[in-house]
Amino acid sequence: MNATQQTAVIEGNKDSHTTLKEGAMQPTASTLIRWTGLAAMGAGLLFIVIQAIHPLDVLSNVTTARWAIVHYLGIAMGLCGLLGLAGLYARQVEKVGWLGLVGYLLFSLFYALTLAFQFIEALISPLLATESPRFVEGLLGIASGHATGMNMGALPMVYMFTGIAGYLLGGLLFSIATFRAGILPRWAAGLLAVGVVLPLLGSSLVPHPFDRIFAVPVGLAVAWLGYALWSERREPASAPVSSQGIPQFRPT
Repeated sequence: MNATQQTAVIEGNKDSHTTLKEGAMQPTASTLIRWTGLAAMGAGLLFIVIQAIHPLDVLSNVTTARWAIVHYLGIAMGLCGLLGLAGLYARQVEKVGWLGLVGYLLFSLFYALTLAFQFIEALISPLLATESPRFVEGLLGIASGHATGMNMGALPMVYMFTGIAGYLLGGLLFSIATFRAGILPRWAAGLLAVGVVLPLLGSSLVPHPFDRIFAVPVGLAVAWLGYALWSERREPASAPVSSQGIPQFRPT
């Protein structure tokens, strides 16, 4: 092999290594989906933590630091929930069918509307607690289920829709579709189904705020599904090597 051929081999190896390195650095769909598992884990764990440290829904608590912290965490939970649920759905989109799609959209609606309510309670309610205390008490009454006599427009209906259509129906449909798909842990899907139905069965027996305990199974299930998604190990697709970077030798 003469010097020209040796130089060609070296340059070809450099080009192939560069191509492989660039391919490894490029984010792939499977990698992004896998990392959304961390967001789902965060959403589930935050859901549990928020219930444990949430102050009583009374006017005097609205201006406290604890109230602010809880609802800032609620905003983070909503964002993580939207990202995590998108990844969970994308991972099994080919298996969950229309049932999974409807469940995903409704359950995502729960996180989106919850994010909106958490934003109001974190950044707007403290500002209005002194100027418009009756309005803030009306908001607190929506969350606690106690009527205050204040006209809150469509907000009570939106809040109810969030719970029934988003949390209950969306979570139930998504859990059933996940269980049937069999890609993510079925025990986690079953726990999610039980968790979203529990408030419907036990709310008459457990008064607010003690009914927050019903959020624990749902939080654990979402975190479990997120961990399963994040911990998956799939073979990465090898980057194609350009034929132009490999010298062609012909017998002479």
